[in-house]
Amino acid sequence: MPLQNRVDPFGEIHVDPARGMFTGNRGIIHDPETRSLQNRRWAAKAWITCALEFKGVRRVPMGRNRPGDKTGWTELFFLDEVTALAAGHRPCFYCRRARAQAFSAAYAGAFGAEDPKVGEIDGRLHLERLASGGKPIEVDRHGLHLLPDGAMFSDGASDYAVHGGKALRWSFSGYDAAFGFYELADAEMCIITPATTLAVLHQGYRPDWHPSAELLSARRA
Repeated sequence: MPLQNRVDPFGEIHVDPARGMFTGNRGIIHDPETRSLQNRRWAAKAWITCALEFKGVRRVPMGRNRPGDKTGWTELFFLDEVTALAAGHRPCFYCRRARAQAFSAAYAGAFGAEDPKVGEIDGRLHLERLASGGKPIEVDRHGLHLLPDGAMFSDGASDYAVHGGKALRWSFSGYDAAFGFYELADAEMCIITPATTLAVLHQGYRPDWHPSAELLSARRA
């Protein structure tokens, strides 16, 4: 049985068979005896996105992965980096250092911050993440073209990622349909991706996409 450790764009944690391209964590939020989540959904403001494989280290998800048979961080899984960014995670400086440095540089450009500290970035994100109490930003289909590639939004029925001027419908297994913005219903929508991350995307940070995104875009070209 899959564990409850698959993250959706809103940052909520589900049970689903699809594992995705990335792992990550928010600290220790599970019980290793039952391999189930505790009531809390984060233990720190640092929500990170990690590589699935790094230096050959093997972990037992939601088990005991620290020396001395102690409980390690809770492994969460994301379809792709676009999903993780929407949920309020950022690249890990340990296993994805180059990507974390690119994210930090884009943050510095967006906010005029010279050598920004990771605590500053995490603090801003924590106020904006929907899963930690942030407020969604309303948008309608006429404003979707202002969103950068990699931004995610929802119409209440489905979640979408902006990719090359199209809205790609999200699922745990991949993107399953592509729509022009004006093909979507003229309904109330909300932006899921935190405002800080939107600014980073506007500065040119390019997240890693699930392969299904490129396949859909090619079909719609």
